Amino acid sequence: MTATTDTTTGIPDLYPSRGAVEALTPRQDPVVWGAPDAPGPVAPADLLSFERDGFLAIDELITEDEVAVYRNELNRLVHDPDMRADERSIVEPKSEEIRTVFEVHKISEVFARLVRDERVVGRARQILGSDVYVHQSRINVKPGFGASGFYWHSDFETWHAEDGLPRMRTVSVSIALTENYDTNGGLMIMPGSHKTFLGCAGETPKDNYKKSLQMQDAGTPSDEALTQLATQHGIKLFTGKAGSATWFDCNAMHGSGDNITPFPRSNVFIVFNSVENTAVEPFAAPVRRPEFIGARDFTPVR
Repeated sequence: MTATTDTTTGIPDLYPSRGAVEALTPRQDPVVWGAPDAPGPVAPADLLSFERDGFLAIDELITEDEVAVYRNELNRLVHDPDMRADERSIVEPKSEEIRTVFEVHKISEVFARLVRDERVVGRARQILGSDVYVHQSRINVKPGFGASGFYWHSDFETWHAEDGLPRMRTVSVSIALTENYDTNGGLMIMPGSHKTFLGCAGETPKDNYKKSLQMQDAGTPSDEALTQLATQHGIKLFTGKAGSATWFDCNAMHGSGDNITPFPRSNVFIVFNSVENTAVEPFAAPVRRPEFIGARDFTPVR
């Protein structure tokens, strides 16, 4: 695949995807955009680790008392009948229990405070080398006994193709609100996979998000490509106590399995994008996704 230019914005498409064939191409962007010695909560050695692996695990980002506050708020939201009827809530196909609530930092002042917490947003600014805004936020609920997982994917592939993010200048944090065991559907990442972009094959259907939020289809890598990446990079499974967190690059290949244990797995997920990388029109989709999934409010977090 070769880079093309969007005729409406003049912005080059450095990461073509959703075409006739699948293709692996080298990353065209930095991983850590900030200076290695820039002040912030991430130590220089950890920035180097993030550059190399595409992720950074933190044993305790928030305290046990704070976890209790956020977990209570999560429980309030997922059991609120009005929230269940809200379009920002996604339910499990079989159980019809709430699986995800999007735009949670706008729904809840409790989670809005977490987004503004310097332990959180400070790390994003340091990695991305600029002020940041929230491209997406959500709470994920994986109750025991059959909650479904998320198949392997690169977030950037979707955010570029369907939301219009031009460059890889976006970072995510997943903060555990329950313990992550090695058995209850935890996050898996292929270390180093963030340095290769996998352009997926197949056109994007209109309103693809309605299906993909329950079961990924468009933007799904082939078995052959996943085998190649996993053979080259391996797979890291993240475990940890409630309050631990994993920061990961937007292009890291990741996924999670079903949770068939009795032990729930819930987390709050925040995506920070650089204010210098604001979204344009989608690069490979007929229409934008709704703003509660891909923000068009680029106001910096303060």
